[in-house]
Amino acid sequence: MARISDNMRGAALMTAAMVTFTINDTFTKVLSEALPLWQLIFLRGLGVTVCLLILARAMGQLTYRLPRRDWFYMWLRAAAEIGGAYFFITALFNMPIANVSAIMQVLPLSVALAGALFLREPLGWKRLLAILIGFGGVMLIVRPGGADFTSYSVYALLAVACVTLRDLVVRKLSRAVPSLMVSVVAAVGVTVFAGAASLTETWQPLAGWDVFHLAGATVFVIFGYVFSVTAMRVGDIGFVAPFRYTSLLTALILGVLVFGEFPTVPTLMGAGIVVATGLFTLFRERRLNLLRPVVPSRIR
Repeated sequence: MARISDNMRGAALMTAAMVTFTINDTFTKVLSEALPLWQLIFLRGLGVTVCLLILARAMGQLTYRLPRRDWFYMWLRAAAEIGGAYFFITALFNMPIANVSAIMQVLPLSVALAGALFLREPLGWKRLLAILIGFGGVMLIVRPGGADFTSYSVYALLAVACVTLRDLVVRKLSRAVPSLMVSVVAAVGVTVFAGAASLTETWQPLAGWDVFHLAGATVFVIFGYVFSVTAMRVGDIGFVAPFRYTSLLTALILGVLVFGEFPTVPTLMGAGIVVATGLFTLFRERRLNLLRPVVPSRIR
């Protein structure tokens, strides 16, 4: 039952992370018409860093007495976060939000496979097959070689590689490292790098609605950071990772409501396949855990 609890909590946290990240993406895409890339990332990162520092201190999770090994992995994760932010937001500025989100849905496959190969995470063949079928659904949405697959799709794929590294590195951290501390280090790394890079751009003034959109992006990316870090530290990667697919559904809905981007029939078919594989993974894991015999602990 403890395994069911861990996996279910991980799934819920990953779902919450994907929804909040996608709402942040919507605010960010709206801002693309008013602000240059690095200025946007820096201003958003500044707000995120301040809020996370206050939250971490209030919750007693701001600590600097950590082993060098944990510091190494936290800064490695921050480097992956910087790369992921740059490649993803560049793609987001130049592509429909649903298309970018669709490409990012290869993450359950890349993270689960990398976890099995490098971290020896359990991944049965049926769950692997479900993830592969979900990947096929994503390809149906993207349609490589078609009109929707542009050079900026490569940026989205590079973002996938960075986020895969980011999520795997979290698994190497010791339990003593607070999740909020991991988020703080990542936010500081992104903000400092973006601040330096923004010096090469011409800064633009913020209008009234720009401030609102920037505040919205900041708030939702904070929740996304916290949820995603916690999710990757709870449950099995192969079980938790497929719930990234919820970002695709969120992006499809927001694409219609905010940007007037109506999905095509292949896109809807692919989204249906993606959702079906995620649900299959959930119900199969639950069934296997219910059927697994309970071994009583030895009485000493």
